[in-house]
Amino acid sequence: MTTTVLLVDDHPVVRSGLRAVLDSAPELSVIGEAATGEEAIALASHLRPDVVLCDLRLGDGIDGIQATSAIRALDAPPAVLILTTFDRDAEILGAIEAGAAGYLLKDVDPDVIIDGIQRAAAGDVVLAPDLASRVLRGIRSPLPKLTDREIEVLRLLSTGATNREIARALFVTEATVKTHLVHIFTKLGVDTRSRAIHVARERGLI
Repeated sequence: MTTTVLLVDDHPVVRSGLRAVLDSAPELSVIGEAATGEEAIALASHLRPDVVLCDLRLGDGIDGIQATSAIRALDAPPAVLILTTFDRDAEILGAIEAGAAGYLLKDVDPDVIIDGIQRAAAGDVVLAPDLASRVLRGIRSPLPKLTDREIEVLRLLSTGATNREIARALFVTEATVKTHLVHIFTKLGVDTRSRAIHVARERGLI
């Protein structure tokens, strides 16, 4: 049987390249292309592909994780396989939690993509060994839950802002900023500003 595929990527050149790769596989058939998450959901509902091959970042509008969640909520939903350049733990875990069948990086060999689509259609989980270990580690050690204000403080911190500058930007006192930093350091398990920024970026928090 032929596995039908919907391509989702906001870059036309990337879609063309992927179509060329998939068209070379007689067992696959590309039946549609979408440039946005909204288009992906609509086409998935209308075309009923076996697999949606979806990028993570889709420009303005909803992203690949949100699109995955919506597509998986359809009646008799297709499998969704994420194909992206982003490999931060938060994004990998987010995609899996949204219902994605797997997560591949765009620098893999074309045969890996073709095989991954077939495996996703068959109901398998598709993850490179190193990504699989990171997903398992993330499940065992959930990402810290920072408040919206703590995220704001972290973002300002990452720009090099001082406590006084952060306080002015958020209309709070410097003492309040220091309190937020204590909470942030504790949740991230760090003891310096630079380490907090590094861990936050690594985990996709900022």
